[in-house]
Amino acid sequence: MAPRALRLLAALMLILAAPPALAQSAGIVAVVNGDIITTFDVESRRRLFAATAGLPLTPEVLDRITPQVRRLLVDERLRLQEAQRRRIPVTDAEIATAIARIERQNRLPEGGLRANLARQGIDVRALYAQLRATIAWAKLVRAELGPQADIDPEQVRQRIREIEAATGQPEFLVSEIFIAVDDPSQEREAERTAADLIDQLRRGAPFAAVAAQFSQAQSAEEGGDLGWVRLGQLEPEVEAVLTQMPVGAISLPIRTAGGYTVVTLRGRREVGRDIATLLTLRQAFLPFDAILDPRAPTPQQIRTLETARRISETARSCDAFERQVQASPGARLTVPPGDVRLDEQPAELQRILNGLSPGRPSEPLIAPDGIVLFMVCNRRQENLAIPTPEAVAETILRERVDLLSRQMMRDLRRRADIEFRA
Repeated sequence: MAPRALRLLAALMLILAAPPALAQSAGIVAVVNGDIITTFDVESRRRLFAATAGLPLTPEVLDRITPQVRRLLVDERLRLQEAQRRRIPVTDAEIATAIARIERQNRLPEGGLRANLARQGIDVRALYAQLRATIAWAKLVRAELGPQADIDPEQVRQRIREIEAATGQPEFLVSEIFIAVDDPSQEREAERTAADLIDQLRRGAPFAAVAAQFSQAQSAEEGGDLGWVRLGQLEPEVEAVLTQMPVGAISLPIRTAGGYTVVTLRGRREVGRDIATLLTLRQAFLPFDAILDPRAPTPQQIRTLETARRISETARSCDAFERQVQASPGARLTVPPGDVRLDEQPAELQRILNGLSPGRPSEPLIAPDGIVLFMVCNRRQENLAIPTPEAVAETILRERVDLLSRQMMRDLRRRADIEFRA
């Protein structure tokens, strides 16, 4: 049987295996080099995006994101086709590892992501398909880099010298969404897509979630995060807008050489100057069995307060704090990943943490639903504006990967046979 016939048969089997309500409506939306994208694919993916972005699953929201989802699926299909042509494998273990990482980042238990999607009626295969395309493309681009994936230490030293020479100049913490324009016929569609994404962002969709789904830059893998950038590192058109933006703002679509860019400014500082207090923390929550009435606490609430006071008075190390919390019935221990920057915490929490010596728990902080305890394990000051050689090497590699990824996608789109259907 011819390859195209095999692909059509596989797609037909997928449609027949779908839930009846979706299978009945699984028409063809697009054909990409002979592979079909169905309405079932579009419906599954747009519901997945709306859920991960925290948008309501209403017909209005789903209809508004359909054009972007359709374009996203076309690009994913092109990437998967190229990965298959180059015999780049993606194993089930790699998919499982990616799922586990997402669950850790969102503080979900094992299996929690799949359960959350099922509760919202979202087919988990939509997530698996997206992860498979992302992993395959990342492996393909890294393989295509070849020797360029090895960063010369002298290049790292030269970049560090450039950073040192720029000390005192402005530096910006930036995230981006990039929509490519490969030929003039795509101009209006790309600009409309960028405008639609900005509309979603201003309606409350998280920038990182939108970038991860729809940005066509390699930074999409990091939710669009470019880290700290100096003047001269971005396109002049982007920098002209960025320097005028207040922190927290989202730009309008910016036309650059390769397409349209949307940026958000998350922070501003001077190169080489960012002294921060970093804390290693532990947090415990001891829940009440009912909402607290201070005039008539329940026996369980009294016992919980006694337990919290005992931990506060006797724990003199983070290890002891963890042991006592874990031994307390119903208590929950939270270990924030990595260090916490003090000046980025809410003002009231800053006040509490400022008053804690390392190895000494806070006094019990009583809330209507339970008691909170904090412990500072370690406190140090660090100039975060001085990058390590490892961080500089990773930045150089990311720049190379992004440039190559854009070039490869542009070539794939130009060679592709893509037919959209109503």
